[in-house]
Amino acid sequence: MSRNPNSRRWRFTPLDAAILAALAGGFAYVIYKAATGLNYHWNWEVIPQFLMRYDETSGSWKPGLLTLGLLTTVRLSLWSGLLAMILGVFIGLFRVSPSLFKRQIGGVYVGLIRNTPPLVLIFVFYFFIGDQIMTLLGVEEAVYGLSEGARHVLGWFFGPMNRFPRLLSALITLALFEAAYIAEIVRAGIRSVEEGQWEAAASTGMTRGQTLRNVILPQALQRMLPALAGQFISIVKDSAIVSVISIEELTFQAQQLMTTTYRSFEIWTLVLVMYFLLTFLCSLIVRKLELTLNR
Repeated sequence: MSRNPNSRRWRFTPLDAAILAALAGGFAYVIYKAATGLNYHWNWEVIPQFLMRYDETSGSWKPGLLTLGLLTTVRLSLWSGLLAMILGVFIGLFRVSPSLFKRQIGGVYVGLIRNTPPLVLIFVFYFFIGDQIMTLLGVEEAVYGLSEGARHVLGWFFGPMNRFPRLLSALITLALFEAAYIAEIVRAGIRSVEEGQWEAAASTGMTRGQTLRNVILPQALQRMLPALAGQFISIVKDSAIVSVISIEELTFQAQQLMTTTYRSFEIWTLVLVMYFLLTFLCSLIVRKLELTLNR
């Protein structure tokens, strides 16, 4: 009776201990050289106030600038990831459509976006397209017309509402850029399903739409999940680029603090740790979801 290889428990071996010890030793050596070899005076005492600070006016603790930047990064990543997923699935379906017109639309979109630097795309969309779209849709007027209660509730999801138009431009730009890569993941996942699955579904009288929903996509999803997880983690890291249009996410806040405190190494080390913890948490969540689907 064969055993499922996924059911075997992982065991901590002496080789694992040796690798971890080597990594820890290398990391400790780098920290030691950074602390003693650089002509730099480290001062970690100023860093905690950038995470949490005590507001004497209200008599309570409030998040610091880096924590506020991290929250903006999380909001930006979640919303742009959701929009990119929706758009990427549609473009991916266009890429495998029997219609030549749809395949051409999907191919042009993917080719244009993937061969355009994201920095250029952000500038083009924000300064030339975003401003016109925001004005046409009346986003700023709608935001200022909200009641105080509505602004407070929406602030939990989108941050300060007076900065919502800029945030909306940034997340749409990120979504357009990332959707091109998600579309290719979806296309490859659908193409990886054996042709016999299409033929078997067609023999039962299923339409193409029914075959996609009930037969192809459930199988393709398991194969696409690791790549989609990696792409979402890329969205978290790529969100740093919107700092060039003054979106107050984590990288932007770090740049502002660096110019005012001159604590470059401390601030960027902390930012590195914060990005790592955020992406590592995403990896753990996706790994748990992947194991659940495999069962």
